[in-house]
Amino acid sequence: MSRRSASSARGAQVAGNARRTQRRIDFSDVPDSSPEELKAMRRVGRPPIGDEPRQLIAIRLDPDVLDRFRQEARRRGVGYQTLINEVLARHVRKDVA
Repeated sequence: MSRRSASSARGAQVAGNARRTQRRIDFSDVPDSSPEELKAMRRVGRPPIGDEPRQLIAIRLDPDVLDRFRQEARRRGVGYQTLINEVLARHVRKDVA
C-alpha cells in the first residue's frame, strides 16, 4: 500500500482551503456605518502613549539581557518593553546630546 507523504497531504489541504476562500462574501445587505458609529468603535491595538504613537522596530538583544529586563519588569509590575523604553529614554536624556 502506498503512503502519501506529509507534504502532499498538506498540499491537498491547502488546495481545499483555497477553494473555500475563493467564494465572494456578499456585503450588500450590511448598512454603512455613520461617522458617530465609527468613532464609538473600539480601536484595535495598543493605545498611543503620549502625543506620538510609539514606533515599531525589530532589535536583537542577548537572551540574558532580555531575561533580566523581563524579571525586573515583572518585579515592578510593568511590561518589559515599557521598561526597556524607560531605560533607553533615561540614558538618552542623561548621556546623549
